[in-house]
This record gives sequence, structure tokens and C-alpha cells, in this order.
Amino acid sequence: MISLTRFKLGATFLFIGILALCHLGSARIFDQQEIFIDTFTWSNDDFSEITEHVFDNWNQAKAKHSNNKWAKVLTHDAFPDFKIKLKEPSLCDDSVKQYSGYLDAGNRKHFFFWFFESRGNPESDPIVLWLNGGPGCSSLTGLYFELGPCSVNEEGTDTIRNPHSWNNNASVIFLDQPINVGYSYGNGVSNSLAAASDVYAFLQIFFQEFSQFANLDFHIAGESYAGHYIPAIAAEINNNNKGTSSWILANQPKNLKNVNLESILIGNGLVDPLVQYKYYADMACNSSYGAVLDEPTCQQMRDAYPQCASMIKRCYDSSNPFSCLPASMYCNREMIQPYQQTGLNVYDIRKPCEGGGLCYPILKAIEKFSNRDDVKTELGVDPSVEYKSCNMEINFKFQLAGDWMRPYHLLIPPLLDSNIRVLIYAGDADFICNWFGNEAWVKELEWRNKKEFNDAKITHWKTIDGEDAGEVRTFGKLTFLRVYEAGHMVPYDQPRPSIDFFNKWLSKGNL
Repeated sequence: MISLTRFKLGATFLFIGILALCHLGSARIFDQQEIFIDTFTWSNDDFSEITEHVFDNWNQAKAKHSNNKWAKVLTHDAFPDFKIKLKEPSLCDDSVKQYSGYLDAGNRKHFFFWFFESRGNPESDPIVLWLNGGPGCSSLTGLYFELGPCSVNEEGTDTIRNPHSWNNNASVIFLDQPINVGYSYGNGVSNSLAAASDVYAFLQIFFQEFSQFANLDFHIAGESYAGHYIPAIAAEINNNNKGTSSWILANQPKNLKNVNLESILIGNGLVDPLVQYKYYADMACNSSYGAVLDEPTCQQMRDAYPQCASMIKRCYDSSNPFSCLPASMYCNREMIQPYQQTGLNVYDIRKPCEGGGLCYPILKAIEKFSNRDDVKTELGVDPSVEYKSCNMEINFKFQLAGDWMRPYHLLIPPLLDSNIRVLIYAGDADFICNWFGNEAWVKELEWRNKKEFNDAKITHWKTIDGEDAGEVRTFGKLTFLRVYEAGHMVPYDQPRPSIDFFNKWLSKGNL
């Protein structure tokens, strides 16, 4: 769908469209034309201040004191402005211990989370933080639609147990971040780096209270725009663990837990746009599923890439929104819009886009279930908070901050150097964050074992049942996995193979 949006923020923007990348983001690729800005002298901080007031009235309405009685309120001396409010729900999977509630960062930011203990051995099984993308899409979609302990039925009236849940052998935290995503609400975050410090505070408070989990292996997993979030959060944890972050050096906080970050897992992620945007034409015309665009259109996409690349490079060099925002507008228009106009699902080239802008009708059922008052009360959510699968205002805010095209892949080599394992997996039917581009950026990643990784043999990935489910390349701490017959949401399309690679990865076995 092509839409013209006019937005006035002290200056006049002619902004035609934003693409949401998420667990599934939004299938709407708007026609992104020239942006008109009255002045080019604003800074990043100015953008944050100007856009902040957009949410003020909305958040004042949401920031009521909840009528829920909290089971416990947690604090930490090192984070005096933060607290966690806990409920103990029994929704979704009443066979395991659960906690839900909010991380409150002062009066301005309120992050919703939902924790499920492992169905196996929670005393020894690893802890996994799951994040969906967007920016602006709820991680409860991952829970209810992909890999959580239950799925919402088509009517949005109840849940169904998921036998392939990722909490079969791991305890999983689903976190709605940044602010105003899912059940979360507040002000203050418009880029992936800022969100990372809030997640670190959450982990410290959580592990202080639940010390039985503090020394277990910890993993961060997610998909799509979480390819931005995950490297940022992992870098925050790694630098704080080593005591090298500016926050640690300036504040010398006490009683911090070493977060035992073992690995990160990024599925169909947007990580290195400079490399990834080159491969949209290949996915449209040269995938194993057949061409979905004619060759002249794909050639036009290829011809547009040099200009796109030049603009992304300027963003990489400056990280200024006035360099980064035009890059995302031009590149999305030239590389993605031709595909979107076919009416196919941008998350799965094998299917039409159905059920509205997000392409999956079940998301409406998830919204219906999540907005039930009894569900909100059970989870500790105030009735005034409206759940949406994706919040396009957040997407817009991240766009204005220039976050979309920034080079978060640069945060990954220091993780590898710190012996933190990295798994990049990609369903090979996805268009929006396709496996061609993901494999390419992984091969071009500058790290100490780049040559050895690229020389490593590609092998068939077979599940425990003997199914030939994909291809894998690995060397040292880095692995790339192509998943056959899966789109953007790999655990949804391939639940049995997904739980197979997930459990093998967590147990440090070979894929």
C-alpha cells in the first residue's frame, strides 16, 4: 500500500512511508520520496526533544497506577531509578513457574516482560532473552505466534499448548522494548543503543532477586530489527562485565552480577544494511523458489544499488540522522517497493500478503486476546494500555533518529573476541531480510577468523530425526545457518527443525 503522510513537528516533513521490519514488522512499503526539512542544523538531541512531545498526552493517559496488586517490587542499589513490579500469572503454560510485570525506569519508561521457567530443568537450563523487531513490534508475537509455550487460537479466545516451545529446555524472557511497544509505555528511547542500557538494568535487578538463575548460561535471541537490538544489548553486557564501559568507570557501581553471556542468535536480521541491500534483486529474481519479478525490474534494482550504497556509507561515516534518514528512504523505495507492489508477502515469497498490512491474519487474533481485561489483569497490565502487534509511531521515531541504516555489525567482532558465540540463521523464503544478504554480510564481517570462516566447508544441517533441513557454515565462535522452506519467522514456518537447532546450539553441540 502506498500512503502519503504529512507530519508537523515544528518543521514540515514530507515523509512518504516507513517500512517496519519486525518479527514481522509491517508489510506496508510506502512510497518514500524526497524529505523536506526547514532547517538542517538540528542535532540528534534536537530530534529526540522535538519528537518526544508527540507521545506526551498518550503516555499520560497510560501512566496510571495499575489496579493490580503486585506480588513483589524489586530494586537494586546500583539502579536507584529502576524497579521491577512482579506478578505470578498462570496463563499460557500453567505447568511452569511464570513472572510478568514491568521494569519501571522512573516515571517515564515502563517495559513489560513475561518470564517462563524451563519445562525441563530450570535449575540448570540456560536463560534466553527473546526480542522481536520492528522497530515497534511486540515480542509477544514471538511468544504467541512462533516459539512461546502457547499459541493464540484463530478466534482470539484462548491459547493452545505449543509442543515445540523454546522453553522446553530453556527459561525464556519475552521483553517488549523499546518503549510503547506491545504492553510497554512511556517516553525516552529512539535508538537501539539507548534501549540497551535499560535492558542491562532489568537483568541486574532480575538476577539479584532470582539468584538461582544468575550463574546459568545467558543467551539473547531475536529476529529482524533485533539485528540492531541484539548486538547493542550484547555489547552493553560484555563491556559492563569487563568493567570497561563509561558507565562502570564513572559510577563504580557495587553488587553487580556478571551476566554469563554465552551467545547471541539473530534470525533473518537487519544487521549490516550496506551489504544486505545489495541482495534484494537476487532474492526477487534468483532464489530457489523462482523469480517473483521480471528481469528488467531486478536490473533496475541493481542499477539503483550504487546510489543506495553511497548513501548508506555516508550514514555509517556520520551516524547523523540527516545522513541516515535519506538513505533508508531512498533504498527502501528502490529495493523493496517493487516487490511490495506485487501483493506478495514480504516475509515469505511463497505466499500472498493476507489479513492486512502485517500479512498474517492471526495477528488480529493475538491483539484481540491480548486486549482482554482478564488477560491484562492476570499479567499486571493496566486496562488503559492498548496492545498492538506493531506501533508505527515508534518505527517513525527510530527513522527520524537515523537508527535504521546504522552499522550494528561493528559490535559483533568484539563479542567474538570475547569468546561469545554468534549464530546467524535465516529462512530462505524471506524477502525482507533474505538469506542472500545475511550470508553475504557474515562473510564480509571483519574479524580475526574471517578467512578461516569463509574457507570453511558448507555442510548439510540434519535434524535429530534425520531431516535435511538446511545448510551450515561454522568456524570458531561464528555460525551461519540457512533454513530450508522457512520465511522471516523461522520458528513459525519450521517449528520442529527450529527447536532442534535451538537446543543443539544451547547445549554447545554441532549443528
